[in-house]
Amino acid sequence: MSNYDQLHRQCRTLENLFDAKLTSYSQLVPALSRPQDVEANGSSERWRDLEVELEDLETKLQEINDQLGELAGKPELLSTSMLRAIQRHRELHRDSVREFRRTKGNVKNALDQANLLSGVRNDIDAYKSSAADSLLAERGRIDSSHRMTDDIIDQARETRSEFARQRTSLAGINARIGQVMTTMPGINNLIGMIKARRRRDAIIMGVVIGICIILLLSYMRS
Repeated sequence: MSNYDQLHRQCRTLENLFDAKLTSYSQLVPALSRPQDVEANGSSERWRDLEVELEDLETKLQEINDQLGELAGKPELLSTSMLRAIQRHRELHRDSVREFRRTKGNVKNALDQANLLSGVRNDIDAYKSSAADSLLAERGRIDSSHRMTDDIIDQARETRSEFARQRTSLAGINARIGQVMTTMPGINNLIGMIKARRRRDAIIMGVVIGICIILLLSYMRS
């Protein structure tokens, strides 16, 4: 009797503790399916601790139920209410184990979903980062192209300004030459005389060369 009473009390205590732990364990399922909640409240560590505790309690309950089962094998030592209590402990243990297995599967599914969502989120973040880098690189190339265009435009403006300065300088030179020609009219006559002498010298030289050629040809024939 004393052995039954001790096992009965231990079994009730473990059953209540197992039920409380299992309730806390099952309440983590919604949080585990959301990666942000897992990181915020440390659910990833709590579910492992609770799972280990529940497995330990399950083992202890199994041992006590086995001991109660051995007592139930001696019905002459127990009353009908004791046998019913032992049967009830066995049924509660079986139901608790089945609920624990189901909740454990839900936790695994929630973790798989959280990992999937985390992977998708990481892929999205990586894509956004890559797209942002591409946009920044493209913007850099556009800015570089704009700077190059501005440099070319500045060079073209400088070249046009240089041409304008040279044109102004040449116009000034022509104006000064025109002024010199106007103030010194004898220069035109001098230039004309030089040109006339050059033409005359060229004519004389041509006549002399022609006569020499004719004389040379006549000498060779004779």
